[in-house]
Amino acid sequence: MKKAAIIGGTGYGALELIRLIQNHEHIELTKIISHSQAGEQITSIYPHLSGFIVSPMEALDIEKLKTEMDIIFFATPAGVSKDLVEQLDGSDVQCIDLSGDLRLSTREEYTKWYHKVAAPQEILDKAVYGLPEINREKIKDAKLVSNPGCFPTSATLGLIPLVNNSVIDTESIVIDGKTGVSGAGGKQSAMTHFSETNENVKLYKVGQHQHIPEIEQYLSELTNESVTTTFTTHLVPMTRGIICTIYGKLKKYMTTEEAVEMYKQYYESHPFVRIREAGVIPTTKEVHGSNFCDIGIYVDERTNQIIIASVIDNLVKGASGQAIQNANIMNSWEEDHGLTQVPIYP
Repeated sequence: MKKAAIIGGTGYGALELIRLIQNHEHIELTKIISHSQAGEQITSIYPHLSGFIVSPMEALDIEKLKTEMDIIFFATPAGVSKDLVEQLDGSDVQCIDLSGDLRLSTREEYTKWYHKVAAPQEILDKAVYGLPEINREKIKDAKLVSNPGCFPTSATLGLIPLVNNSVIDTESIVIDGKTGVSGAGGKQSAMTHFSETNENVKLYKVGQHQHIPEIEQYLSELTNESVTTTFTTHLVPMTRGIICTIYGKLKKYMTTEEAVEMYKQYYESHPFVRIREAGVIPTTKEVHGSNFCDIGIYVDERTNQIIIASVIDNLVKGASGQAIQNANIMNSWEEDHGLTQVPIYP
């Protein structure tokens, strides 16, 4: 059994990691690291964990982590993990970073979009982008994995078969993303205050969202050409879930049924992507609490537009579930181990 630590132990991503690791036969959670809450019991903050976590949270000690841990999950805000990963470089510890610190390939892009000092280029070059549906083979041999963002997971999975088969005009892609408030984390703000979010829908970070370059970078790598997207995000009054509604011009005639078949063939060997039959569009509730990405497809033959609906739970396939999926691949375990829960419904 591999010993694991979570750094950044009090956020929503960490809570999902704790929940999922409890049902994992190959991972033992032995340390929860919290800079601000070291010495406290996590159950004093989250009583729902009573009976599951008995050890107090600990302060960060890199040298102890190097010698005592096999896997470290970084559930930290942007700008934190890049420094810690650098200190762990060269050790035998497997590192899975759930923040955005290592997702972009150049320091300049990271600084431009995150407005923070980037990790050394050497570290960025070592990080493998942890989207198994395109990088499974690279993840198998990785020691450092950069977990994808929640929106890029939904959007990229919705687009991969189209760009991979060169059937979409890559300059016509529009992605309309909607997310629940848990995507903003547990820290209180005016943006996520109940009075502001209840019975309200907000468009935010117009043209400035840090997930724009992430989506474009990995789609461009798939096509070997520059892909640009119009990507907008909305905050909607629900706790969990993301839906990306994606629009694009088809480069050739295709029916809805043909598009559905193309998606089914591409994702045949990918256990967490479920393709709906023609005429069926998924909802966020249908993946709640699960590691699934459900995709529905419609071809508007009148306008030659294809419309894709891609839904995930932002805290599971969009964060912690995908991190566990990557850990499974890195350790040659069954890819779906500990992740086969039926979605919670209603």
